Amino acid sequence: MLLSTRGLSKHFDGLQAVTDVDFDLPEGEVRALIGPNGAGKTTLVSMICGRLAPSSGSVHFEGQDITRLPAHKRVCLGIAYTFQITSVFPRLTARENVALAARRHLPKAEVTDAVENALDRVGLQDRIDEDAGNLSYGHQRLLETAMGFVQKPRLLILDEPTQGLADSEIERFKSLINELRQTTTILLIEHNMSVVMELADRVTVLNFGECLAEGTPQEIHENPKVQAAYLGTG
Repeated sequence: MLLSTRGLSKHFDGLQAVTDVDFDLPEGEVRALIGPNGAGKTTLVSMICGRLAPSSGSVHFEGQDITRLPAHKRVCLGIAYTFQITSVFPRLTARENVALAARRHLPKAEVTDAVENALDRVGLQDRIDEDAGNLSYGHQRLLETAMGFVQKPRLLILDEPTQGLADSEIERFKSLINELRQTTTILLIEHNMSVVMELADRVTVLNFGECLAEGTPQEIHENPKVQAAYLGTG
């Protein structure tokens, strides 16, 4: 198992954000994590990537207990995380942003080609020398996705990657995920259910910080508890 959590919980000043989550993600899978706003999705992945320390429970990556490992060391192990709110460097160009991410993990001789390839794959090749702060919100999301996968991670966590994208850009994003899934395990937090249904091998549903259901996209779509809590039917 590439990633596992056991009893993972987080509370903030008495508010229980995540409660006793057991989560297993095998290598090579595209897993969608869905749930209503405030369900605990970002809190959960923040504990997985090391941005938040859990109140209790454990996180294992490739069999290694990484619960107390700082975020930068988890990056070195092969975990890349793109934020729900963009975290690009606005005064650097798109090229420079991706190059910063690439230099941490690639030999110097490979960086230039890797950066240009990454920006081409997300559709930003014509904005390669534009300051990131001048890009639209959707294009900043795409830039951050490029910054994630250029690191060649073992696990790529994408938090709301299609938010702010036009329909044509969403189609390009789906094609990109289908390319990346050949070499990268992907955990996708996503509200766009058509994206989830098309891309995910399996779906995990959080509700009030707890795991409500898990299964194939079709199983989740037909689950009465999920319909009542999230999909708006039932």
